[in-house]
Amino acid sequence: MTESSKIDFAARRIREIGDITDLAQVFFPGNRNQQHAAGRILLAFKTATQPVRSLSYLEDRYGISRRTLQRTRAKLSRLGLIERISWMNSRYGGQEGWKLSSRMGTALRGLADKIDSWRKDTCPERKQKDEQLIELLK
Repeated sequence: MTESSKIDFAARRIREIGDITDLAQVFFPGNRNQQHAAGRILLAFKTATQPVRSLSYLEDRYGISRRTLQRTRAKLSRLGLIERISWMNSRYGGQEGWKLSSRMGTALRGLADKIDSWRKDTCPERKQKDEQLIELLK
C-alpha cells in the first residue's frame, strides 16, 4: 500500500515532532526527496541573515532536482512556512528573495484559540445556532 501524500496532522504526530526532519515528514509524508529538499530549504532560510535570492545553489550542492526543489518551495509557500519578499517591500530596503514566515504559526495559534473558545462556550443560544448550522450541512 502506498503512503498518503497528504499532510499528517494527527495530534499524536504533532506531539512527536522533535527536529527539522520530523517537521519535513509531517508536511511531505512518503516523499523522501521532498523531505530532504524541505529540510535544506528551511535550514538555509533559518541560517540566512537576509532574504535568500535564489535556491538554485541547493540543486548543485545537495543534488536536489530543480523540479523537486520548486515543488517543495511552492508547497512550503502555500502552507505559510516561507514567503517571497518583493524588492518593493520597504521593510527590507529593496532586497528581494525568500524567508521564513510567521503566517502559519500565527494561523495555527488563531485556530487553536477559536477551538478553545468554541469548546468553552456552553450558552444555550450558541448550541441552538450550532444545531441549525449543522442541519444546513445535510
